[in-house]
Amino acid sequence: MGRKPAANLAYAVKGLRPIASLAQTAYIKLFGRTNYRGLRAGGAALHTSDIFDLTNILLLGVAVLIFLRLRSVLGRKTGAERPPFDPTYSAPDTATPRESNVITLPRTEARTPASKPAGPSVEERLSSLPADSEALQPLRQIAAADPSFEIASFLKGAKAAYETVVTAYARGDRETLRNLLTPEVFDSFSAVITEREAREETTEFSFVGILSADVTDASLSGQMAHVTVRLVSELVTAVRDRLGNVVEGDLKSVRRVTDVWTFERDVRSPNPNWRLVATDSVES
Repeated sequence: MGRKPAANLAYAVKGLRPIASLAQTAYIKLFGRTNYRGLRAGGAALHTSDIFDLTNILLLGVAVLIFLRLRSVLGRKTGAERPPFDPTYSAPDTATPRESNVITLPRTEARTPASKPAGPSVEERLSSLPADSEALQPLRQIAAADPSFEIASFLKGAKAAYETVVTAYARGDRETLRNLLTPEVFDSFSAVITEREAREETTEFSFVGILSADVTDASLSGQMAHVTVRLVSELVTAVRDRLGNVVEGDLKSVRRVTDVWTFERDVRSPNPNWRLVATDSVES
């Protein structure tokens, strides 16, 4: 670290003390020698003006030495000096990034999202329905309110639900029925199962298949859509008592059954499933 100016000055004065002492000694010797020589020569003593001139010369020499000493010390750069003031200098703005550090990214053109292709029209979704069907007009209303409604897909789902429900009913599977029936229909089915269990009866059931499924009626009330389907199926069923005797049905014959079931769904609901809301049986 470099010395401060005050420290440098003290250091310079300290260094001049030997010089001043040497000058004083030289002056005394010179003055004494000069006076001694004058006495031996018998000449007049030195005048006061000669002594004054000699003193001035010595003092001037000491002053020159002091000046040179101070200049050598105080004029030395230590690295801690403040830079000279320059009124035309302006400090760089560190808040603003330099132009050389700015990377211009390529512009991305705004893209207009491509519109989704329009789905099938209402008529296309109902094209498998007979033109003289009495349910055609209300089904148009349902299809208009529910863009996902398509008559062929609906009938496929109705067939699958029918097979699942009749099989679960025969086996007494309440949990499966609960997910497919409205509370009122579930309570009705569950009550029959409870009576059968109380009599200790068991049902043997085999589902053969569905012969036909046709929409007979439909309606849209607010957001609730109702579609009635006439289902003709074949199955084998028999009921045995606690002793194993067949008390109802025949395991050796295929029985044709016609049921009229009504399904409902909220067309605004994200749940795509239809639930069974009413059942009716027609004698074959």
